[in-house]
Amino acid sequence: MVDTAYHIKSFCHIKNNTVSLNGSIIYQNETKGFPEFIKTAYKAVETNYPKFFKMDNLSKLAFLAADILLKNEDLDTEIDNNIAIIFSNRSSSLDTDRKYQESIQNKESYYPSPAVFVYTLPNICIGEISIKHKLYSENSFFIFDSFNAQHLFAYTSSLLLTNKANEVLCGWVEFDDKQYEAFLYLVSKEGTIKHTTKEITKLYQLKLN
Repeated sequence: MVDTAYHIKSFCHIKNNTVSLNGSIIYQNETKGFPEFIKTAYKAVETNYPKFFKMDNLSKLAFLAADILLKNEDLDTEIDNNIAIIFSNRSSSLDTDRKYQESIQNKESYYPSPAVFVYTLPNICIGEISIKHKLYSENSFFIFDSFNAQHLFAYTSSLLLTNKANEVLCGWVEFDDKQYEAFLYLVSKEGTIKHTTKEITKLYQLKLN
């Protein structure tokens, strides 16, 4: 199924200590550690959301990529925006799950912090994004062995063609043991890149200079 009525309006990558919007690098830092990199990136792109620092790594990664895209759209946050969110990854919330398990095994402090427990579901990052940008449409988080452009395309097309959403924010957000990668894109009736599995895959594999 190819639905050429819809287009990829914008896209964002965060990987290899680099943040890019629509293929152009907007921030880069050679800092090796993710915690320092994501903190400096947050400040560089002027994301304003104090709760960001309480999030787990996966949520920080997804939230920052989404915020960069959605701020670029200049959304009216005084109204509800009918933008669905469809995310996917391979490791679910495994990075936080490990921390939660470690806290359970700690005999000196058996009861784990609720601040850790709340992020042991991968779709929590969707909630954080929805709260800031007032997105109250459909949302799902899928787990695949690898990036699945066909599924993202089909699910997104279904939401748009059945008028369940005006636009869809979708993509891949993976964090597992210091390895991280975010690729998000916004599908709309506007834009110059056709919404097809070929184009989605091409953008996902885009190499940043």
